[in-house]
Amino acid sequence: MLRLPSHNQRVHLLLRNLSSFASKTTIFMTSKHFLPSPLLPQTISPKHFSTPSKRLLPSLSSKPIPKNHSFSLRTNGFCSLPSPSVSSPSPAYSQDLGDQPSDNRSLQILVHKLKQLGIDITKCVAGRENRLKCPSCNGGESGELSLSLFISLDGYSASWLCFRAKCGWKGYTKAAADGKPSIENLSRVNKVKVTRQITVESLELEPLCNQLTAYFAERMISSETLKRNAIMQKRSGDEIAIAFTYWRKGELVNCKYRDITKRFWQEKDTEKILYGLDDIEDASDIIIVEGEMDKLAMEEAGFRNCVSVPDGAPPSVSKKEVPAEEQDTKYQYLWNCKEYFKKASRIILATDGDLPGQALAEELARRLGRERCWRVKWPKKNDVDHFKDANEVLMYLGPSVLKDVIDNAELYPIQGLFNFSSFFDEIDQYYHRTLGYEFGVSTGWRALDDLYNVVPGELTIVTGVPNSGKSEWIDALLCNLNEGVGWKFALCSMENKVRDHARKLLEKSIKKPFFGVGYGSNVERMSVEELEKGKKWLSDTFQLIRCENDSLPSIQWVLELARAAVLRHGVQGLVIDPYNELDHQRPVSQTETEYVSQMLTKVKRFAQHHSCHVWFVAHPRQLHHWIGAPPNLYDISGSAHFINKCDNGIVIHRNRDPEAGPVDLVQVCVRKVRNKVVGNIGDAFLSYDRVTGVYYDIDESQKK
Repeated sequence: MLRLPSHNQRVHLLLRNLSSFASKTTIFMTSKHFLPSPLLPQTISPKHFSTPSKRLLPSLSSKPIPKNHSFSLRTNGFCSLPSPSVSSPSPAYSQDLGDQPSDNRSLQILVHKLKQLGIDITKCVAGRENRLKCPSCNGGESGELSLSLFISLDGYSASWLCFRAKCGWKGYTKAAADGKPSIENLSRVNKVKVTRQITVESLELEPLCNQLTAYFAERMISSETLKRNAIMQKRSGDEIAIAFTYWRKGELVNCKYRDITKRFWQEKDTEKILYGLDDIEDASDIIIVEGEMDKLAMEEAGFRNCVSVPDGAPPSVSKKEVPAEEQDTKYQYLWNCKEYFKKASRIILATDGDLPGQALAEELARRLGRERCWRVKWPKKNDVDHFKDANEVLMYLGPSVLKDVIDNAELYPIQGLFNFSSFFDEIDQYYHRTLGYEFGVSTGWRALDDLYNVVPGELTIVTGVPNSGKSEWIDALLCNLNEGVGWKFALCSMENKVRDHARKLLEKSIKKPFFGVGYGSNVERMSVEELEKGKKWLSDTFQLIRCENDSLPSIQWVLELARAAVLRHGVQGLVIDPYNELDHQRPVSQTETEYVSQMLTKVKRFAQHHSCHVWFVAHPRQLHHWIGAPPNLYDISGSAHFINKCDNGIVIHRNRDPEAGPVDLVQVCVRKVRNKVVGNIGDAFLSYDRVTGVYYDIDESQKK
């Protein structure tokens, strides 16, 4: 009998007349409109169907219904009952329908609709899940009660779902329309599964035969371990499958099978929990493995505080956020066992070493909390491969090695949180100078070797008064680095036209003037052949970052293009010249000092992440009462952060007074070196050849 807890007396009266009512009632509908009036006898007033709350609605179904039912399924998903004919007189609702309470009348309509679908609810209970045989698949070959039916407490609506994978028939219907579109109710299809109670006897499990015991022995699993973990077997004809029994507080909850072909399956409609759950009750340290065999292997190594996941590993880590508990169906076994993890301070993830195993470890860590997770590193099998899991290590290396693997588990990595041990290999390479460029790359000028060397991943700020040769010196430095170690560069030089910048670089590389007049009239001009060779050198060595429209480039725009140059062309250096040619729009609430600090942080992160040295040219502010001495880094316009955040700070200064010395003398003032291994604070002097733009050491210039 269908029972509505809040309407017992009405339901008793209703169910007494249910059979006669259902046998006399037919509802007519089409795919678009419902036409009740031709079916109604003259004695029934149309007022019973005049309001939306009493209008009849179709039931929705996602799967075809067997043809032996008295209705047909339309292509749009709606079903319609056969229309009356001459040979089938129009049935009618009972004469006292209008006199019955509204909820009973709705229930009668609902009962009739479900009966037309082949769903008999006379023994169902409202407000909870009911299990019935599915009329679409008849429960399959086993005839199981696979249809989950939920009836609302007021008896006004019903939803159903067949849990057989080959069927999946589901639907939702109600007695009449309410204030909301029916489509909004489709999401209410019941998905609650009744947990099936199982026992060893009901599953017809048996003790392991000698053949299976020998199989486990080959995998170094003892009979004592098999007995303690209640490993059993199940026969199906001539085949025997291993039965891994899942227990919780002494009760059998699930059973997973494995046959000789390594095919796995589990009992249907049982709760998903971790294998070996009772072994981790009140444990402070918990080991999680990927399979039941690994759980048994851990016990052979002395670890009983171990559980296995029931469903194996995913192919990859999900890119989505971790869903809510009720929606996290794939990892529901974790939520079902969450009480067992409350006291755990250390969770060792000993999943398989392949990519799916690593993905499983990440998914577990996301849910259990990375801060209390550890991970194992499986030992090497040979020069290339590692052992895959705990059982492999047990079989080939023995229990003592497996124990060492667990005892030496590492902290699970947390993004942004590191330990020095993670960098020991790099530290060793640094000590033995096998990384390359540990002491930096020479600038090509002996006078600077003790003061400034170029290190990948650092930021150098270059400043100087106007017309002191800052850009010229950087261009000469790039030519030396390319000639010495073959570096390539990205140039964001906004004060130079492309052709002028090309001329300057070519003159420094070929060491001849581009033109044979004016400044180069007394020196041999570069030939056409040298020009063509130089053009190829330009193309191979430099990438240009230029904004071709009227807008100013932002630092973010420059760094994004520089990143592309690093990845596509392998550049090792970036020049941004100068700072004041960039777009520096900032929020009204942000000061220039805060903006400069944030900007330089972005530049440094780019340099470090891509192992690319960055030269950033910044002009000094207007110097009042300047007497010709070199400015210092604190004179840079904008903020003291230029000197605070850079790795190296250099001032380029040129003598303008013939009485003070040669006017071709250039002073390179190294005012900051963060890394004492590669440089020191001090001054170096170079000689500048105005014709070719080449900088020489003083003694070399005198020889020339």
